[in-house]
Amino acid sequence: MLKTMTPPPADQPPHPSSSPADLSPPLTSPLPQLPPARPRNRRAVAAGIIAAVVLLIAGGTATAWWLTRGEDGSPPAGLPRVTDKAAGLSYALPEGWKEGKRERLIAAFTSSITARHAGGKGGSMVAAGRARSMPKSALKRQAEFAARSNAEFFYPDGGSTVEESRATTVSGRPAHTVALKVNDGNGGATGHLRLTLIAADDSHSSFLLGLAQPAGEAERQELDGVLESASLR
Repeated sequence: MLKTMTPPPADQPPHPSSSPADLSPPLTSPLPQLPPARPRNRRAVAAGIIAAVVLLIAGGTATAWWLTRGEDGSPPAGLPRVTDKAAGLSYALPEGWKEGKRERLIAAFTSSITARHAGGKGGSMVAAGRARSMPKSALKRQAEFAARSNAEFFYPDGGSTVEESRATTVSGRPAHTVALKVNDGNGGATGHLRLTLIAADDSHSSFLLGLAQPAGEAERQELDGVLESASLR
């Protein structure tokens, strides 16, 4: 279970630090900080999140809705959507996924959805949030930095490898998406982390963070499909 945390500044997206002595993010970071956790406690934090995924789904399983995408790879139309007014975006809610309760979120996030993997082994989560505005030229650096920082937070004893880092657009606005292969450092199954950072308008940016553990091809594509479905409100 996640312990009660002091909320981070409202104008900064998730940027956990790797040690208690390093809790203040650089001035260049626009992402809100994840709650500080001592290195020895981060495994418990991550385990609590995965446990929450299992409890929230309670017998449901994720459906591979990415199989119904169009030939151009776009997410299917007609799916229910989560509308996150605080982050200023919406995204698909695939069959078998559940929307999280706002009061149960850590302060860095404004909405979330979760799913338990088929067979009850592991789960996936997608969380959204809002950050201060930033120029298009800063998106790549900030997205890569935030993705690595989140990988270090959720897998403090493991490592991560960049699988993809590319510019994209969301509702015609510039964005950057980063995908990492992550591992726990103890020989466990690898996970998949993706973060998309969007220059929403002149007043703010928005982001989506997705994590699947363990992550086979179906889990990766399903998670990526949720992030690709994002649109600005």
